[in-house]
Amino acid sequence: MSTRRATIADVARTAGVSPSTASVVFSGKTAVSDATRERVLQAASDLGYTGPDPRAASLRRGRSGIVGVLFQGHLGAAFVDPVVRAMMDGLADAVAPMDAGLLLLRHDADGTTGGASLTNAPIDAAVLVGWTSVIAESLQTLRARGIPVVVVEGDAGPDVPRVILDNREAQRALASHVRSLGHTDVALLTLPTDIRRRPGWLNADGDIGVDVTRHRLEGAREVYPDAPAYAAAGSSIDEGAAAGRAILADPQGRPTAVLAQSDLLAAGVLRAAEELGLRVPDDLSVTGFDGIAVDGLAPFDLTTMVQPAMEKGRAAGEAVVAMLEGNEAPSVCFSSVYREGNTTAPMTR
Repeated sequence: MSTRRATIADVARTAGVSPSTASVVFSGKTAVSDATRERVLQAASDLGYTGPDPRAASLRRGRSGIVGVLFQGHLGAAFVDPVVRAMMDGLADAVAPMDAGLLLLRHDADGTTGGASLTNAPIDAAVLVGWTSVIAESLQTLRARGIPVVVVEGDAGPDVPRVILDNREAQRALASHVRSLGHTDVALLTLPTDIRRRPGWLNADGDIGVDVTRHRLEGAREVYPDAPAYAAAGSSIDEGAAAGRAILADPQGRPTAVLAQSDLLAAGVLRAAEELGLRVPDDLSVTGFDGIAVDGLAPFDLTTMVQPAMEKGRAAGEAVVAMLEGNEAPSVCFSSVYREGNTTAPMTR
C-alpha cells in the first residue's frame, strides 16, 4: 500500500481543474465559484489531502510564521490574569493577516528557559512581556540572532519599540481620589517587586526590579510619600487575600484605605476585609487597577483605573508586522480611564 502524501496536483486532477485553481481554493486569495470550490474540497477529502505543507510555504517566504512571546515565570500563572489574556487576543489579531501564530516562551528566575529555547526557537520576531533583569538578558540573546523585538510594559532602550501604559500618572490620579475623600492612613499593595516574587513589607522602594510595579508605586508615592507598602507574590485573588490579612492584621494600626496595584489583588483585599468583619467602604476603602471583570465580586464594583489591555496587545502585534515588513515601528503609550465604583467612600473615623 502506497503511503505517498497526496499533492495539490492530485487534487486538481481528481477535481478536473488546473493546479492553480485548486491552490487558490485553499489559499482563499482569489474568488472561485461555489461549484468549483465544492468539487476541489470533495476531491481533497477523498484523497486525504488537508492543505499545503506549511513547511514549504515557510521556505518560500523565508519566514517561520511564528512570533515568540516571552513571559517571566510560569505561563499558567500569567494566564490567570484577564489582562494578559486580553492582551494576547489583541496580539494574535494583529499578526493574523501575516498568517503568523504565537509561540509562548517563559524565562524562569534562575535564568533558564522552559520548553523551546530562545537560542533555537524558529521565530521571526519576539514580544517581551514585562521588564526585569532576566528579560533584559533575553533581549541580548534575541539581538545576537538578529530577531526584531517589541517590549510590552518595559524600556529596552531607544532602538527597541515599546508598548506601555501611563502607570505612574494613572496610579497618582487614583491615589488623589482617595486623598480627596479624607484618607490619610493608607496602605499600598504592590505587584511583585522582583523575579523571585517574595511577599512582604517593603523596607525601601529603590530596589524594585519590575517596571510596572515601580511606576505604579511612584505614582502613589506622589500623594502618599510615607504610606507603608506590601508586595504581593503575584496578581491573583488568593495572593491579594493573603496580603490583605497581613495589612489588616493589627486592629489598632489598620489603614482606612488600601490601594492595590491590580483588580485581582483588590478583590483579595475585599475577601480579607470580609473575613475580619470590616465593612467596605464604611470601614475600609479599596481601589484596584486594570478595569477587568472579576467573577464573584458582587455586590462590589471596584473603584479602579481601566487600561486598554487588548489595544496594547494589538499595538505590539502591529509593531511586529511593521518591522517584518521593513518599516519603522514607533513606541506607543496608552492612557487609563478612571472608573468610580462602590468600594471607596469618605473617611468616617
